[in-house]
Amino acid sequence: MLEQRLRNLGQDHIARLLNSEGSPATRQKIVRDLEGVDLELVNSLILAKGLYCPTRGELEPADVIPATFASSKEAVASIEHGRELLSRGKVAALVVAGGQGSRLGIDAPKGVVGVTPVEGKSLFHLFAEKILALKNRFGRAIPWFIMTSRENDSHTREYFRENGYFGLDNGEIHFFVQGMLPSITEDGKFIIAGNGGLFMNPDGHGGTFMALRRSGSLGMMKGLGIEEIFYFQVDNPLVKVCDPLFIGLHSLNRAQMSSKVVRKTTFEEKVGVITRQGDKTLLLEYSDLDDAVRYARDAAGNILHWAGSIAIHLIRRDFVESITEHGSLLPFHRARKRITVSDASGKMTEIEGIKFETFLFDALPLADRSITLEVLREEEFAPVKNLTGVDSLESSRHMQTSLYASWLNRLGIEVGNGISVEFSPLFALDFEELNLKAALLPRAIEKDTYFG
Repeated sequence: MLEQRLRNLGQDHIARLLNSEGSPATRQKIVRDLEGVDLELVNSLILAKGLYCPTRGELEPADVIPATFASSKEAVASIEHGRELLSRGKVAALVVAGGQGSRLGIDAPKGVVGVTPVEGKSLFHLFAEKILALKNRFGRAIPWFIMTSRENDSHTREYFRENGYFGLDNGEIHFFVQGMLPSITEDGKFIIAGNGGLFMNPDGHGGTFMALRRSGSLGMMKGLGIEEIFYFQVDNPLVKVCDPLFIGLHSLNRAQMSSKVVRKTTFEEKVGVITRQGDKTLLLEYSDLDDAVRYARDAAGNILHWAGSIAIHLIRRDFVESITEHGSLLPFHRARKRITVSDASGKMTEIEGIKFETFLFDALPLADRSITLEVLREEEFAPVKNLTGVDSLESSRHMQTSLYASWLNRLGIEVGNGISVEFSPLFALDFEELNLKAALLPRAIEKDTYFG
């Protein structure tokens, strides 16, 4: 019985709301909030068991395959192997899309934000076109798994239905929902939210693994014959979805989990960095870097730990199975946050609460083999986190049009100053495909132009 379990865990104030003190609506909300929550796990976290411990010991720079590898003769075998896996239907795409676009001025899933420089296509629309272009190229559907949150799941599904799944078969798109955990007070008590339920928080992008298992998505992948999962986050329109080079490198090296990185621009850039300790690959979150690591320099005086993560990974399906077979093996990170709640008089007030979450990259040291590939920021990393400034909608649109203009410049086509250019992935997924259509292009671009 839920009420007794809560009492056993020291949450008597919540148990009373389920018994005599709470309204029927409150009881219903609390039961719904705790549905699927492992209360014994939460209690262990309150008791500080299974929490992340900062890495101790000497760290070495990551072993990184340089960006120049992509244009080398040695890359051909990896590219061909990646293409083969795609043509055999062995790769799935997975996007983490549980966030809202509140920082971008909308009360809707972040994936519906219009981001492209001319047409203003949404992130979801753009990714769908990339996946459809890959399907057309390789003659096989690429199953697309989309992790939503309780907050935006229904809105996300409705958005895809209303837009006809952007040309994809709806059977090729699979939604699953991220897990949630109760936030707690300093003394380990669950917090009552303003709506009468519990104050809950998502269990972090590391919760992707357990959500795949609980939802049946992992089993579905196995049934479809999927061997590799291409993981990315929803806020980066420049992601090369299911990049054959990355897939091939990862697979040929028998890696279980691999990563893409860019070269950090400054010591203070707020990205996690991939490092090495012994034979293990680690990714340290920006907030977990001490100054000795953050400001370390190499012999030439450059940033020593420069391999900045862009949250793009390849993960073997059977690796996910192994690390979720008996519950999550990832440590939980404990973070303080300001929480707005309703006090006893019904007045809204702020308190300091604690949330628990896991990070997907904490699975890297669990992998026996891992590949780290450097890519060029201007080609693959233009995150949309704010409206203006660094990593913003404004900067992302500029980077997108700069990339497309560089493709045209390589073909001898001039693009006027201040002109925005956009290619639909269905017109040209990459420069190589655009080159095949060079005869269809004008010799100069003198106004904002979309090629669809």
